[in-house]
Amino acid sequence: MTFNITRRALTRGLAALAIATTALTGLAQGALAETSLRMAVPDPAGSSVGRAATRFAELVAEKTGGEVTVEVFPDGVLFGGDQNAAVNQLGSGALDGLILASSVYASFEPKMNAISLPYLFSDYDQLKAYLGGEPGDELLASLDRFGIHGLGFFLRTFRDVTTKDRAITKAEDFKGLTLRTPNNPLFVALFQALGANPTPMAFSEVYTALQLGAIEGQENPVEVPYNNKFAEVQGQLNITQHLADSFLVALSNNAWQSIPEAHRDAVQQAADEMIAEHDAEEIAAEQEIIAKLKEQGMQVNHFADGELARVQEIARGIYPQFEAQIGAEFMQKSLDFVKK
Repeated sequence: MTFNITRRALTRGLAALAIATTALTGLAQGALAETSLRMAVPDPAGSSVGRAATRFAELVAEKTGGEVTVEVFPDGVLFGGDQNAAVNQLGSGALDGLILASSVYASFEPKMNAISLPYLFSDYDQLKAYLGGEPGDELLASLDRFGIHGLGFFLRTFRDVTTKDRAITKAEDFKGLTLRTPNNPLFVALFQALGANPTPMAFSEVYTALQLGAIEGQENPVEVPYNNKFAEVQGQLNITQHLADSFLVALSNNAWQSIPEAHRDAVQQAADEMIAEHDAEEIAAEQEIIAKLKEQGMQVNHFADGELARVQEIARGIYPQFEAQIGAEFMQKSLDFVKK
């Protein structure tokens, strides 16, 4: 009798143990199924790129049922503010994800310079079609050799020049202007052709350099002087719209491979949806930001009649300098695309 009772107890105990083991295994598998990625962005969380990264993270979590999560790290904290180093870290897998300007990637893949050929695009519809079409796909594919998986581009509004007190309304107004540019040969060549004194400088140094008078101006999409309070040290907003730039949303190949195959399409869809939303918001916000900068005391200047055409002619004169870098075939493909 005692043996039978013990045996039944043992059976019940083994059954309970089996149930517990199954539950624990299920929990462990659930924990292992979740892929957590860290995405670095160069700007503050409230900036355009910061908001885009946050929205991407929301959409990834939504579309994967929380199985893939993205944590956003703003202000360049994961790469010490060194944007070229960030690209290297992404390629090596030290960074999982990165949103960074395509003009920075041009130091690694010269084809990216095609996006920023001055006055290439006549409007934002043309720019969106380029980034989301065959040329953009070719640029994304060109990053594979660096260990980078590109998810897509979202546009930045066209770049404008701010200055302390010099209004730019004609081509001659660029003469002798000490202007901060990114460390990109195309940007430097453009402003040299216009007669300015381009001065490559890390963005983290720009406000202080403007404040101290080491440089007279800078050029960026209007949301940059607005978010970084440049109206405190710059009095003139010159609507030059001289070239386009974009932000590239990318993961390291290691991070991409770490995402379960069943969720990769969802992550790509999250990127596509965020990009479409962001582009519409960015374009709509441009005029609002210009109005806000004007309220903060900046004078808004436009080219005088006939001067835009003069500036465009000078600017497009630098195209041949970059044909070899960009590649004659891809450059011609880009020129043909915008002529359609």
